[in-house]
Amino acid sequence: MRTTARIALLLTAVTGLSGLVAAPATAAPVVTIDTGHVDVFGVAYENGAFDLHVHDEAAEAEYAPSEVLLVAKSAAKTTVPADPAYSFLGAPGAPVWVLPEIEDPDLLWPGIAAEEVEPGVFVEGSLRLRVVGVCGPDDFSIFTTDAVGAPNVLVDSGNGLPDRIDLTPGGHLHANWAFEAPGTYSVTVRATGTLAATGERVVSAPATYSFKVNR
Repeated sequence: MRTTARIALLLTAVTGLSGLVAAPATAAPVVTIDTGHVDVFGVAYENGAFDLHVHDEAAEAEYAPSEVLLVAKSAAKTTVPADPAYSFLGAPGAPVWVLPEIEDPDLLWPGIAAEEVEPGVFVEGSLRLRVVGVCGPDDFSIFTTDAVGAPNVLVDSGNGLPDRIDLTPGGHLHANWAFEAPGTYSVTVRATGTLAATGERVVSAPATYSFKVNR
């Protein structure tokens, strides 16, 4: 009887502990950002490892990519130019949603920043951001435009990935971020670089950023 009682008590204790272990973790809150200057791809190198984050300049806050939903409002909707140089966006006149290179106070102004990487840490020209995956209703691209409006395409999911964006330690970049259909997108990136001191190639864990494009 005494043995049976001990077994029963042990089973009760284990069951209680199992319940504690199985309790679901509380999900991190999602911050929605649809206006203002935001370094969407923020790259830092600290304590021997890359840190990829979102830096909201207006709120003076940094978030993990999983904590943020980035929104292209309906005001970002425009049409593909007739210029053949823009054919990577689709057919001339087709709708496209663009978060522009030049700040528009009514829209999100996305940046790419390596301001938290000290010059000299990496071999010159080796610091890069690789866009390794895009999931969404249509293609996604990042491009700059020169003084006469000609595009320089940095990323185009429509012609295959990965694509790379060269970064300058301590530098900052703005570009046009284009989505070819409304809906939700996820963009996965990795940072890479070669350490100047050792020649070791360092690769970050993948970071996935979420976007919502309003119709």
